[in-house]
Amino acid sequence: MKNILCFGDSNTWGYDPVASTGAPFPARHAAPIRWTGVLQSRLGPGYRVLEEGLNGRTTVFEDPLEEGRNGKTYLLPCLGSHQPLDWVVLMLGTNDLKGRFHLPPADIAEGAARLVQIIQSSSAGPGNKAPRVLLVCPPTVTDLQHLPGIRAKFEGATEKSRQLPAFYEAWAERLGCHYLNSQNVVQTSLLDGLHLEASEHAKLAEAIATCLQLA
Repeated sequence: MKNILCFGDSNTWGYDPVASTGAPFPARHAAPIRWTGVLQSRLGPGYRVLEEGLNGRTTVFEDPLEEGRNGKTYLLPCLGSHQPLDWVVLMLGTNDLKGRFHLPPADIAEGAARLVQIIQSSSAGPGNKAPRVLLVCPPTVTDLQHLPGIRAKFEGATEKSRQLPAFYEAWAERLGCHYLNSQNVVQTSLLDGLHLEASEHAKLAEAIATCLQLA
C-alpha cells in the first residue's frame, strides 16, 4: 500500500464554485468528485490518498484576517500524523496572490519551495526517509473583471498567476522534485475565477495519477 498525502488549499478541499454561488457558506464537491477522490479511484486499491485541503491556506505566510492558514506551520505535524508517506502532492500558492500580501510571483514560488524543502528534510517516508514530492503549480486565476468583489481581494492576481509556472518549475528542478503545471491541464471557473468545477477535478486527477505512476 502506497500512501499519498495531498496538501493544498480550497481546490484540494474541493470548493464547488457552482454550488457556492449565492450560498451563505462554501459548498464542497462530493468526495468522489474531488480530484483526490478521483485520484483514489484512478490509482486503485494499492494506494491510499490522504486529503489535507484547507480554504485560504497559504504557503508560508500568516494571514492577518484568517488564523491557521499558514501551510508551513501545519505541514510537519501533518506529515507526522500520516506517516509513512510515499508521496506528498503539494499544490499551494493561489491564496498568496491576495492583495493584502503584496507578494511578487517569485516570492510565492519560493514559499512553495520552502515547503518542499521541509518535506524533503523530514523522516515521514517509509524507513524514516523523506517522501517523494510532486510540486503542482496552481491554476491560473481567471480574468476577474466581471467579479468586482473578488477582484478587489485578488487585485492583479490573474497576471501574477500566469507568471508562477516558470518560477515553480525552476524550483522543482533545483530541489530535484517532480513537477506538474496544472495551468496546462485545468481552467478555473468563470463563476469565481479561483476554483475548479467537477470536470476540471477529473482532469487534474488524471494528470497527477500519470505523474505518480510514471515517476
